[in-house]
Amino acid sequence: MTLFAFLCRDGANGASLRERLLADHLAYVETVLEKIAVAGPLKDGEKTVGSLLIIKAEDEADARQTFENDPYFAAGVWDEIKVDHFLGVAGDWVGGAAWKS
Repeated sequence: MTLFAFLCRDGANGASLRERLLADHLAYVETVLEKIAVAGPLKDGEKTVGSLLIIKAEDEADARQTFENDPYFAAGVWDEIKVDHFLGVAGDWVGGAAWKS
């Protein structure tokens, strides 16, 4: 599996859309948990300003399909979305330094 990082910034209506769609969003996330390496909100103090999702997929098209089926995407919570192939090589989540294993 390949990892794809989705860096998403909320639009002007992000807060109200998040509040309205939270239950639907979380229900969807539960259906695709096996495809999510890590996901969560980006915060500026107490305010949510976006999301980071790292999705496991065969290719970018598969990752985008998982991402775009999220109710937050369909409703336009995010105004700016960047996706990149992600290669985790260091840190707790990868068991230290990948180049040493």
